[in-house]
Amino acid sequence: MSEVTDVDRLEDITWQGYVRQDGCKGIRNRVLVVYTVKCAEHVARRIAEESRHPDVEVLGFDGCTDNQYAVDLMIALIRHPNVGAVLAVGLGCEYVQPEWLSDIAKKAGKPADWLFIQREGGTRRAVERGLGWVGRALEQLKHTPRAPMGLADLTVGAECGGSDYTSGLAGNVVVGRFFDRLVDAGGTAVFEEIVEAVGLGDILMGRAADDRARGEIGRAYSKMLDYCKSVRQYSVSPGNFAGGLSTIEEKSMGAIVKSGSRPIQGVLKVSQPPRHPGLWLLDSVPDPHWMQFGITNPNDSEGLMDLISCGAQLVFLVTGRGSVVGSAVSPCVKITGNGETFARMSEDMDFDASPVLAGAKTMDDLTDDLLRLVVDTASGQPSRAEALGHREYYIPYKYQDRPRACEEDEK
Repeated sequence: MSEVTDVDRLEDITWQGYVRQDGCKGIRNRVLVVYTVKCAEHVARRIAEESRHPDVEVLGFDGCTDNQYAVDLMIALIRHPNVGAVLAVGLGCEYVQPEWLSDIAKKAGKPADWLFIQREGGTRRAVERGLGWVGRALEQLKHTPRAPMGLADLTVGAECGGSDYTSGLAGNVVVGRFFDRLVDAGGTAVFEEIVEAVGLGDILMGRAADDRARGEIGRAYSKMLDYCKSVRQYSVSPGNFAGGLSTIEEKSMGAIVKSGSRPIQGVLKVSQPPRHPGLWLLDSVPDPHWMQFGITNPNDSEGLMDLISCGAQLVFLVTGRGSVVGSAVSPCVKITGNGETFARMSEDMDFDASPVLAGAKTMDDLTDDLLRLVVDTASGQPSRAEALGHREYYIPYKYQDRPRACEEDEK
């Protein structure tokens, strides 16, 4: 595990990462058990649970109807640098084919296999087959190449959930300060929740790195307003009001603080990797389309998976009122600016940003502390969610215009 002492020399901070075939580096070495339809979830979960190994994770897509958004997201997670091996589990009659997902993992240089439960002969036989393969994959992953990794190799995503008045005063502020340091060190930062930028379109566009980025931000902002009006729903909840926030505009001002102050390089779609290092805005709002499955179901677990699908090896969840969720694939570090929340939920929360509100620490002190925690987590120290076994995920039906990187999978 790396121990950070001099946080002023960002270029000297290193730890050991896992090197993938494409040269990307991960901070975890997971075996991912992916199910391709709800009917296969039980078998996939049994395989992961009975392996009794903390690096074996399960996630998947519930739908029977084909949905390109969900397929692209699963492909991005299979290729993720924190994933070392993939087992795809299907029932046998769904649209999303496990063999195809397995082939994508193999092309990325990862041990991979697939199975149909119907062909295996049912639940028990499928679980036995899957457990045998996972055991062999874990042995292979012991030989994964290692190499020094620094902040320039790191992509960190951030979102907030269960916000209160402290989020915009402390929790999101320290994340924004950390993002500035990460970007200055050559790393990549991704923030989302354009639906929590109501009233701040001009401010975001004013931070655009160039004309292209300004146009992307403007289009994402306008689409967000149209969508929120059409579904008669804005991203503000009774919990936010109970926590001292009065309007979506006030919540938005606190939410955008987590992006820091560096230029925004452009807008990403879900499953689209950043084109180069820097600060990026993730747009997860559905695009207009003739076919609708109802209102999309945004939640913290979906937001974290969206960020991870863009390559984030680590994600922040900033919460004033508290949260217990983690995330599949990448460690989730939960941050609060509310000292009472941290004291009450200390087993679940990773970082307390409230001392700045009491004058006990400066924002520079807190940013140093968060940097140390990030490096420790990247070096292998489990986040609170990982230690408790939280591996939440959510892959919904949704329509979004496809990122160009995803179109290559059909060639």
